[in-house]
Amino acid sequence: MLDEKQKLKQIIELGNEITEVKDIDILLERILAAARHIVNADAGSLYVKKNNRLKFICSQNQTLQKKLAPGRKFIYSTFTLPIDNESIAGYVASTGEMLNIPDVYRLPDNTPYLFKREYDEISNYHTQSILTFPLTINHRGIIGVMQLINACDEEGNIHAFPKEDEDLIKHFAGSAALAIERAEMTRAIILRMIKMAELRDPKETGPHVNRVAAYAVEIYESWVSGRECMPEEMERNKDVLRMAAMLHDVGKVAISDAILKKPGKLDPEEFKVMKKHSYLGCRLFSDPYSEFDKAASIIALTHHERWDGTGYPGHIDPVSGHPIGGYELGGGEAQGKKAEGIPAFGRVVAIADVYDALCSRRTYKEPWDEARVLETLRSESGKHFDPEMIEAFFSSYDVIRSMAGRYPDE
Repeated sequence: MLDEKQKLKQIIELGNEITEVKDIDILLERILAAARHIVNADAGSLYVKKNNRLKFICSQNQTLQKKLAPGRKFIYSTFTLPIDNESIAGYVASTGEMLNIPDVYRLPDNTPYLFKREYDEISNYHTQSILTFPLTINHRGIIGVMQLINACDEEGNIHAFPKEDEDLIKHFAGSAALAIERAEMTRAIILRMIKMAELRDPKETGPHVNRVAAYAVEIYESWVSGRECMPEEMERNKDVLRMAAMLHDVGKVAISDAILKKPGKLDPEEFKVMKKHSYLGCRLFSDPYSEFDKAASIIALTHHERWDGTGYPGHIDPVSGHPIGGYELGGGEAQGKKAEGIPAFGRVVAIADVYDALCSRRTYKEPWDEARVLETLRSESGKHFDPEMIEAFFSSYDVIRSMAGRYPDE
């Protein structure tokens, strides 16, 4: 076991690592994993304060994870809790007090908060020790709550969280809260850009782009797991992809309302104009300052390409919109990019975007039923979509399906 000095060094290193993560969803998962690692907790959950309630935002459980087949993920539902004494997390959020509970099934009768056993009953898991603490920023107060569950020794035996770990966790919680605030600001800026697009195209909503980005990350992670890729590289790419995928259709801000809001099918000339949104979106990031800018540019430009080469905009100069020499097809059209000539981020967002569009209600259609959606995606393998990425989609479909509830249409 690590001594206090070694743990403090580890906390500083983990604190530095999480400051490198920019996307809020990726960050919260990383923070929870880091906190569990510090105190060797078997499980944990993280709540973020939204509209004076606690939103259950992510959960990890090593015991339940081990029961799954290799490569499968622990799936959980998203819900909210009131900030009151009816739960441990609610109590901590209302008081700002850290709670270190050796055994939640042996709480004294006069305890001013409740432990809800039904969560254990639903998951077939036994919670014993809990360390629950607020995530606080000076000028905002409490922004969330983290729960670490079942401290374990080296043999896996459950024990109470040591008293000496409380100050170490408080130190880490301070770094985590600041990282969360920065990531929330980044997400807010991206969503403001989406709102500009939504003024023009009602389909381009916050929930839609969040779902597309979340699906894209799951597909990408599943696809990469079968290839040679360093874990550090995969984590960096997931962080960039999650943010950049949200802006896949941001170029629609430059398309006229007459085309964007037309209720029926576009005629050939209108569709030709609509296709310009791909390279117009790319232009917004023509002077890249970061990996995010580069990824956003690639995704905006290539997510409508097709594996068989029949997509758009094809081999063009994004600045002029004209075909690159040798790739002209006539009529101002360019030859489409195909197969692995389409960047991986473009290929993965193509699947995520089409999947969400088919599952969603639009002014011109009702949501398709699940069987029809999956049959369509499978039939487009090798035509519209990268066959390996479609397999990755289906291998992670249980997680993708569960994610829709996290970002419901308003």
